[in-house]
Amino acid sequence: MNSGSDKPSPPKENILINIACNVVIPGFLLDKLSREALLGPVWGLVVALSIPLGYGTWDFIRRRVWNLFSILGLISVSMTGVLGLLKTESFWFAVKEAAIPTLLAVAIPLSMRTRQPLVRMMLFNDQVLDTARIEKALEEKSNRPGFERLLASSSWLLAASFLGSAVLNFGLARWMLTAAPGTEQFNTQLGRMNWMSWPVIFVPMMSVMVFALFRLLKGLEKLTGLKGEDIFAAHARPKVEEKES
Repeated sequence: MNSGSDKPSPPKENILINIACNVVIPGFLLDKLSREALLGPVWGLVVALSIPLGYGTWDFIRRRVWNLFSILGLISVSMTGVLGLLKTESFWFAVKEAAIPTLLAVAIPLSMRTRQPLVRMMLFNDQVLDTARIEKALEEKSNRPGFERLLASSSWLLAASFLGSAVLNFGLARWMLTAAPGTEQFNTQLGRMNWMSWPVIFVPMMSVMVFALFRLLKGLEKLTGLKGEDIFAAHARPKVEEKES
């Protein structure tokens, strides 16, 4: 009889499909279908935004994994649809683009006062690290205070990355969304903004997060005495070893 720990882990998400359904296809459809000769601005927006909404729902049903970023992504897409259908001024699209990363920038350091800090979900989690082994080593070496300081500084790094994302999101939206909402031109601009957000916003933010993770790993090595692959979760070690070889 299998125990609960023997339950198979959910299948991993395909990052290429994620990017296609959340960036490539919606941007293409916003540009093409919003033309008056096809669906027009309103239905072009509805069809384009149905892709990421449908993908998010399908992925949850398939993997039964629902994380914070999936929820925030669907909220963002839904808000874009509502603002678009209401033909809201472009300024409020910019506010919407900045709102979610701003909330995360505030929530990450504040969550350090709770039992479930967000930095643990983003960086210090069982998907990547052998947290049980790390926790045991910290207790053996009495380095728990140092670990808490390391998590706190990592939280501020993550908060800074999301705050920078908020500023870039707002600026990009204000720069690109110049046409009147509810028009073909506006939907085209919205699609292009969706494309540009990846190199302009996502890449710098991910660079900071990778740096924060690298810094966390180096700090854990010093605090625990564990080296290299010993810090990683068992299912992640073969990948690490393969890269090192």
